[in-house]
Amino acid sequence: MSAEVYVGLGANLGDPQSTFEKALNLIEEFCQIVSVSKLYHSAPWGVLDQPPFINAAARLSTKLPPDILIHKFQETERKLGKKVIHKNGPRSIDIDILLYGDLSIETKDLVLPHPRILERDFVLCPLLDLNPRLYHPAWGNQTLKSALDRLQEKFVQKEPVSWDRKL
Repeated sequence: MSAEVYVGLGANLGDPQSTFEKALNLIEEFCQIVSVSKLYHSAPWGVLDQPPFINAAARLSTKLPPDILIHKFQETERKLGKKVIHKNGPRSIDIDILLYGDLSIETKDLVLPHPRILERDFVLCPLLDLNPRLYHPAWGNQTLKSALDRLQEKFVQKEPVSWDRKL
């Protein structure tokens, strides 16, 4: 049985759009890509002294369990040259599992749903592109839209960048 999975993509080094294309091509080797969001420019989070990020999200379908999937994404990041300079620092690619169906888990390698989805505009906007009615039981009655409306952070660029990826 396949699971619906949402992942976030982020980068602020190199050519993020090209890197995202390569990442999605590699992801297609082990997941079906259902849809991808627009691209968004966002201010850095955590470490502010770095270039703005480009962020996106993808909706996937997979038969892989989450513990295998996270390792596949980490392998994809390594293939694309990811090096962690420091936590929340600049990077050429970051792939995060945001949601895996209605699953709630916490292991040393993975917490689902991603614990900071509702706190980050650069995650919420791409997710809203993919599914404006997206809901997870761990959120109580909170919606993505209401979480976004509460946030004080604002995008560097409020309008998304067009991205004509063909599925």
